[in-house]
Amino acid sequence: MSHVKAGGSSKNVHNNAGARLGVKRFGGQVVTAGQVLVRQTGSTKIAGPGTYTSRNFTIHAAQDGVVGFKKVKKGSFTGRTHTRTQVVVS
Repeated sequence: MSHVKAGGSSKNVHNNAGARLGVKRFGGQVVTAGQVLVRQTGSTKIAGPGTYTSRNFTIHAAQDGVVGFKKVKKGSFTGRTHTRTQVVVS
């Protein structure tokens, strides 16, 4: 009665490519309308004047100009305020 013992579950088999997230255009750089400024998961940085957010939370430039970053306080649903980085194009 020959047989093979039960094989265990393999854990280290995932081989996915990275998502290439992060800041793509930094403060002081000149951008044109439509360029990607920040790729992110969730709304860690928020879109300010001259920018807009797409469906996957990517922040794009809405107009030609210079990129800038500033800290702002954003209120949450519970009333607590959180400091967020706002991306602006002016």
